[in-house]
Amino acid sequence: MLATAQPDQPSAAARFVAPHSAAETDALLAAASEHARRENLPYAGILSPDDAWALALNGAAIIVDVRTAEEYKYVGHVPNSPLVQWQSGPALAKNPRFAKELAAKAGKNDVILLLCRSGKRSAAAAEAATRAGFTRVFNIREGFEGEITADGQRGSSGGWRLKGLPWIQD
Repeated sequence: MLATAQPDQPSAAARFVAPHSAAETDALLAAASEHARRENLPYAGILSPDDAWALALNGAAIIVDVRTAEEYKYVGHVPNSPLVQWQSGPALAKNPRFAKELAAKAGKNDVILLLCRSGKRSAAAAEAATRAGFTRVFNIREGFEGEITADGQRGSSGGWRLKGLPWIQD
């Protein structure tokens, strides 16, 4: 089942215009990379969920989910996004095969957009992927569910789902 924005929220398509040309795509990626340079990030850059979806829709990038298999299945995921777990199990043990599994889903020079729950694990995964020789790895800001609020909940302070972008649940 495909889920999107709530009825009182604008759809993702109504909020942004996907880049249509190679020049627009390049400009979007260059801006994200420039931000990474300014912030001294050890990977190619950070993109908003809207920009990530636009790039994926145009075939300019692949979104790879790096959450656990349980999160992917039960919380939901972006349509057509492969799962490559950064960590797994109750102790969230780091996946020793992460780079090899990522290489099975995307090439070393492909534009890869990593998504986790809040953007923290995907940032660590982006750094590891860059060290493993992937040259165009970006983190998706806010992740799938956004930051945790003061009352201990997710989903109301940013993230893919709150933005109303498409997602599915098994």
